[in-house]
Amino acid sequence: MELPTGGDGTSEPATAARRLVRRCGHAALATSLDGWPYVSLVAVACAPDATPLLLLSDLAQHTKNLAADPRVSLLFAEPGAPSDPLGDPLAAARLSLLGRAERDDEPRLAARFAARHPSAGRYAGFADFLVYRVVIERGHLVAGFGRISWIAGEALRSSGDAAALAAAEADIVAHMNADHADALALYAERLLARAGAGWRMTGIDPDGIDLRRGDEFMRLDFAAPVLSADAAREALVALVAAARQAPAR
Repeated sequence: MELPTGGDGTSEPATAARRLVRRCGHAALATSLDGWPYVSLVAVACAPDATPLLLLSDLAQHTKNLAADPRVSLLFAEPGAPSDPLGDPLAAARLSLLGRAERDDEPRLAARFAARHPSAGRYAGFADFLVYRVVIERGHLVAGFGRISWIAGEALRSSGDAAALAAAEADIVAHMNADHADALALYAERLLARAGAGWRMTGIDPDGIDLRRGDEFMRLDFAAPVLSADAAREALVALVAAARQAPAR
């Protein structure tokens, strides 16, 4: 069955959908069990282009389902408190993705997953735990009342060649954590309303950076896509300037 698609990678719905995927640490995964929908809760991370990543055990039922039919759906819901003052979760943004799960043995993707979910490091080395990428075909975004869009899979991935940034990611993250912990704390306090020290950068991609402190995870978006180490440096300096000008929360 052909489903509608629309939008490009720079459209407002596509950008909002991609940012939602990057903010979420968990999603509902739907696979097919003998023709029946089978839904499970899974931890998710993202490749540099925002392709969802899963770390799945061969022993899990959803992984067995994928062996017979790689087609999946992922449901992402806006993390944190819903925007509706009555606390209705259906008032928050949500995104359903349709795609196919494929094994991917690229070490950098496994490292990104472990950085997003440190507890996964206990399983990543086991032979029966493997990384899968979900190749998105289309997405359905519900961003609010009357704000509903079908989005093409290509538009849900970050545009541009981010290979240079991906290659430099480990060095950038290590440098920021070793030499600029004050900047990370400033980002968290002034731009994300999370005061206190102890924040560490766990990843950088064309759309922004990931920060973690213990069990807390925060996402900080760039104003414009970043594709190289030099561009990343400029964007991180710009965020410091914006944080210094922002009022304390």
